[in-house]
Amino acid sequence: MTSQYPVTVPSPLEHFAALVADDESFPLTEAAVSLAQDEDPGLDIQSTLAEIDTLALRLRERIPADVVPLQKLRFLNRFFYRDMGFAGNVNDYYGSANSYLHALLRTRRGIPISLAVLYIELAQQIGLSAQGVAFPGHFLVKVRMPQGEVIIDPFTGESLTRDELEERLAPYKRRQGLLGEFDMPLGLFLQSAAPRDIIARMLRNLKEIHRAAEDWGRLLSVQQRLVMLLPRDWSERRDRGLTHAELGAWDAAAADLDAYLDQSPQADDRGPITERVAELRAQGRPRQR
Repeated sequence: MTSQYPVTVPSPLEHFAALVADDESFPLTEAAVSLAQDEDPGLDIQSTLAEIDTLALRLRERIPADVVPLQKLRFLNRFFYRDMGFAGNVNDYYGSANSYLHALLRTRRGIPISLAVLYIELAQQIGLSAQGVAFPGHFLVKVRMPQGEVIIDPFTGESLTRDELEERLAPYKRRQGLLGEFDMPLGLFLQSAAPRDIIARMLRNLKEIHRAAEDWGRLLSVQQRLVMLLPRDWSERRDRGLTHAELGAWDAAAADLDAYLDQSPQADDRGPITERVAELRAQGRPRQR
């Protein structure tokens, strides 16, 4: 017997909105997998998640029941980097596919943050406490051990010492003027990143890739997600408005830029954005073809 009521399938963007609506139950891995639906709307998210679960099962089967956490970490690293061959994509670092977990599972190549999301998921499924670290310029993973925290570069699998972390941080501190009396302790840069912040960083990576290529259609798709993910970040509304303008969507562009101006009274770019809104309103709607 067929149902009298039609089944409504949510769009990829509607599904993403449901995933990111609540910080308390934010499913990091599923949200990360869903980002690829901008490229492949028919992507089976549940199938990709099942593939990850299968990897976790294979890993658990290799770990004796009585091992201590440090031994678990060694099993994870051996499985992830040596046996499965996951690694950083040094040949095509800026390819957008590096940010998509279903592609990472196929090619075994990614960037630090996509590798980190998969690594964290596997770590948690074997009972380790692992979180992402939004380290400047290079996403990291930290794993809590009884003896302290282990900081891992997910691009290589290397465990980093305090001195190595300080060395990596030094160029950023110089650029930001965080020297002398303005210096900040290393621990502040090793705080756990919330799942929402991790997805935002993944999307912003894609945003920069598409903006550099002036691929306005793909850029807009990413920005739709960013605005949904970060509704109070008015700079994302501004940037989406500028992309709408590139695509000739004058009304949508003006609406986004007006919202930015209304909510950002102290913005340094109020003058140029105000002028841009006036230009958009003067252009009006494009003729129908």
